[in-house]
Amino acid sequence: MDFNDTPEEAKFRKEASEWLKANFEKFENEKSSNDKSAKSSAEPSKNSQDENKALELAKKWQTIKYDAGWACLHWPKDYGGRDATPIERVIWAQEESKYAIPGGFFEIGQGMAGPVMMMYATEEQKKEHLPPMAKGEKIWCQLFSEPGAGSDLAGIKTKAELDGDTWTINGQKVWTSGAHYSDWGILVTRSDFNAPKHKGLTYFFLDMKSPGIEIRPIKQINGGANFNEVYFTDVKIPDSQRLGDVGDGWRVALTTLMNERLAVGDASGVDFKEIFELAKENDFYGEPAVKNSAVREKLADWYCEYSGLKNTKMRRISALSKGDTPGPEASITKIVSANKLQDIANFGMDILDQAGINSEGNLKYHGSLLGAPLIRIAGGTDEILRNIIAEQVLGMPQDVRLDKDVPFNEIPTGDKSN
Repeated sequence: MDFNDTPEEAKFRKEASEWLKANFEKFENEKSSNDKSAKSSAEPSKNSQDENKALELAKKWQTIKYDAGWACLHWPKDYGGRDATPIERVIWAQEESKYAIPGGFFEIGQGMAGPVMMMYATEEQKKEHLPPMAKGEKIWCQLFSEPGAGSDLAGIKTKAELDGDTWTINGQKVWTSGAHYSDWGILVTRSDFNAPKHKGLTYFFLDMKSPGIEIRPIKQINGGANFNEVYFTDVKIPDSQRLGDVGDGWRVALTTLMNERLAVGDASGVDFKEIFELAKENDFYGEPAVKNSAVREKLADWYCEYSGLKNTKMRRISALSKGDTPGPEASITKIVSANKLQDIANFGMDILDQAGINSEGNLKYHGSLLGAPLIRIAGGTDEILRNIIAEQVLGMPQDVRLDKDVPFNEIPTGDKSN
């Protein structure tokens, strides 16, 4: 691996760094003068008013980036991008990460829906939808998971029926992040119940304000409500908004999921540096916790995981700089970082003792502990990721899948009434 910038990359990094410093400071000053209570964070909020303020700030910052040519760098210029190289995209992300950038609202659209639209949408649709997506004017959500089909996405039952040039959608989706503030969504449905589970799927994009769509927020244990249930009752979608062929939705969905791993692969929250400082500052049986051998053993394990993830990311950056495409190895990042986050947050709460119960005083550990379990589920459970790593990275035999080639309506279920 070569961790050093080439002269061209160093020039790009300098340009990006200088622009960010000048423009983000200006943005922060304007934000503070207009509303001293406003926050840059785009994390799910316990308060809908705070969330609306965060969304407004995120859109404003995204517009500033877009107007200056720094939005969606790797996208073609015709669609709102910059035609940047993969490594320039990575450099920008590294420099932007130094600031409290409000932008989490755009990950699904720009990181998942955008790449799929570029591959499968018509040229007219790309020019209509991609620039507003890049500018942050339109928010997108992902309508994949269902109550009975999450990790096994091919088990979805939301029905799509074609009549002329219009599809009618009936069914339910769940755990849809940001559906309540989204303008558009990408949707996987079952259009043929007689075909095997992976072959009877059809993929669409749709207006989230369409008649027949009902969105119900899901209250989370941490007080937020960023996830939603979405119900479809005779929702109409024109066939022109189908992405890919009828019955070929699984292939389109895989394109989305590959981009998902790059867009939301790392678990954010407390990490080694935070727990190390906490261990130095807090007492443990009358002395700093860091002096305890059991504590040092845990710290050593987390440092190894922290360093391993750092070098895994650098390996991916090195591959991008050479023009290679990262493969299923990206699954390693999520499974390690999510479990590490949960372990560190849990141990931090233990060190804080009864003070750790106070969410207001110890929000970063309290919030990380409550949020870590959902990260281990969202975007692929630990079990699914282990299978991906075993089969596609280590070359081990695949799991036996007895229902793979069976017509979907003949797959045995627990419902004896069918």
